Amino acid sequence: MRIQVNGAERELAPDSSLRDLLNSLSLPHDRVAIEVNGNVIRRAEWPLAILNEGDRVEIVHFVGGGSGS
Repeated sequence: MRIQVNGAERELAPDSSLRDLLNSLSLPHDRVAIEVNGNVIRRAEWPLAILNEGDRVEIVHFVGGGSGS
């Protein structure tokens, strides 16, 4: 099935969950937030959130940093 991830088309196996998607992208689960079709999905729901053909997924990465003073 085809979905959009941060604006880029991506092919996934049918019945893939958000957790499956993160694993395929090698993203750390504790440093991202995910939105599917405009709805923020809570981390606890990722294993049960099954993606569908044409879904639009936005993944935001959290990064540390700041002033070194």
